[in-house]
Amino acid sequence: MNLSSLGFFRSLRHDNRQFAVIGLGRFGRSVCSTLHKLGYQVLATDINEKRVSDALTEQLVGHALQLDSTEPAALKEAGIFEFDTVIVAIGNYVQESIITTLNVKEGGVPHVVAKASSEVHCKLLRRVGADHVVFPEFEAGSALARSLTKPSILDRFDLDPDNSIVEIIVPDEFHGKTIAELQLRNRYGLNLLAMSHNGKFIINPDPSKYLERGSAIVVIGCNKDINRLPI
Repeated sequence: MNLSSLGFFRSLRHDNRQFAVIGLGRFGRSVCSTLHKLGYQVLATDINEKRVSDALTEQLVGHALQLDSTEPAALKEAGIFEFDTVIVAIGNYVQESIITTLNVKEGGVPHVVAKASSEVHCKLLRRVGADHVVFPEFEAGSALARSLTKPSILDRFDLDPDNSIVEIIVPDEFHGKTIAELQLRNRYGLNLLAMSHNGKFIINPDPSKYLERGSAIVVIGCNKDINRLPI
């Protein structure tokens, strides 16, 4: 079984087929390319006409427009406010990033993801309404460090700096034991949300279910408790 493709978190994500990406720098191009290859409809915009042209020529997206995202009228005319999710990928131009994020939120977009280049930038983006802020460089470095030190963790969703949901390979120590026998809450302070079986996840599995070596489980709890697992 290919555990890396099992994707507990991907199976929970809302099947939203349309995204708008504002900014076609390296990060924005990567987001567009990945979403497009996955079959999602993407509208990309940038103030630089050459970047827009290149994105279309290289088939990174199906649609791309040249516009100034600091102008609300331009965003409205392009239909950006009609999207459920907009990614503001302008990381290195703080003023433009903040104004664009504010414009998109005030335009009624329910979910806005914005790229930050610093802690201060992050705080400002949240202040103007960004629903989710990403630090691509920091997150890539953090993910690499975790994969090197905790290879049994297949996927991770950080709820806040102290708590996470993680998908992990069943430790050898857990093999052949039932969920009830493990007593994850008493021993580790963790709650088991799901377990894999025949390539699919069982949500809130019966405590009498046996865990098998090579399968996966999903647990939620404090990071310090997660780190105590025998993985």
